[in-house]
Amino acid sequence: MSEQEHISRYSRQTLFAPIGREGQIRLGGSRVAIVGMGALGTVLANHMVRAGVGYVRLIDRDFVEMSNLQRQMLYDEADAAASKPKAAAAAERLRRINADVVVEPHVVDLNVTNAEQLLGGVDLILDGSDNFAVRFLVNDVSVKLGIPWIYGGAVSSRGVALAIVPGETPCLRCLFGQPPAQGTTETCDTAGVIGMIVHVVASYQATEALKLLVGDRANLNRRMLHFELWHNHQAAVDVSKARKADCPACALRRFDYLEAGGDAESIQSLCGRDAVQIQPLRSAHIDLRDKELALSSLGQVERNAFLLKFRPGGGLTLVLFPDGRAIVQGTNDMAVAKSLYSRYVGM
Repeated sequence: MSEQEHISRYSRQTLFAPIGREGQIRLGGSRVAIVGMGALGTVLANHMVRAGVGYVRLIDRDFVEMSNLQRQMLYDEADAAASKPKAAAAAERLRRINADVVVEPHVVDLNVTNAEQLLGGVDLILDGSDNFAVRFLVNDVSVKLGIPWIYGGAVSSRGVALAIVPGETPCLRCLFGQPPAQGTTETCDTAGVIGMIVHVVASYQATEALKLLVGDRANLNRRMLHFELWHNHQAAVDVSKARKADCPACALRRFDYLEAGGDAESIQSLCGRDAVQIQPLRSAHIDLRDKELALSSLGQVERNAFLLKFRPGGGLTLVLFPDGRAIVQGTNDMAVAKSLYSRYVGM
């Protein structure tokens, strides 16, 4: 892109005084990681890439399905029909939006074995995840490495957003202590969600992101924002004094979720999805073409460049990734999922 084209692309943003030319230069030199490329993550990535953030890392373990299209803005019917991994499909779309931004997709499960590597080396982490276990892991990495992150969540017509800056604001453990027990909170798959709340929450997250990236911490919103769009409620809770002197993470420097051990989430029921994820303790190197040949006589097999779907019957589908990770659809029974994985992939 020529200098004139660059000036033209961001002209309306640089006219906004709090950003200006200097802020735009800072954005171009900034690095951001986005955890989860679902509803919030796609809006966040769209904002970051269009704003000219120089490097955007996309982290997601899942693939596009038809039910995603109502609210996950970077995907289309072709992505769903091809079962494209969300990170890969999003990266393709984002590169067409702004070729000057380095977009780096990672089709992986964020867990204790890779969290520091995937979340390190950036200036900011954005939360587009859909569960608290991941958020507490992100919080540990954020506090340990001193990287700000912006928490966000949306379900039904409700949402929440909060900027967390290690050393300045309360961290997630100061506020919540520990994640809620799995299955005790609503999810998009159990309570539904309207697309508008996703855009509201992610836009607030993205705005706080730009403030941090251009260095305008004086205007950072240090309140936890709550929205309920359908019944017209909004609230901003002052959490500035909620930092705990005995917080395990930001006070005592004890990172329980990051140091939980490599097998902490090797088998995980995906709440509300009627699915179980299996993550091998050690990454494998599975040739999907060879696996397709081996399984083709045992059931229905579909393969693309990123994953393989195998339907052995009984209403179950085994979705296998090259690193050995799998999602077993059609059950939330971890024993059933483990048995299927062991039978057709090996443990």
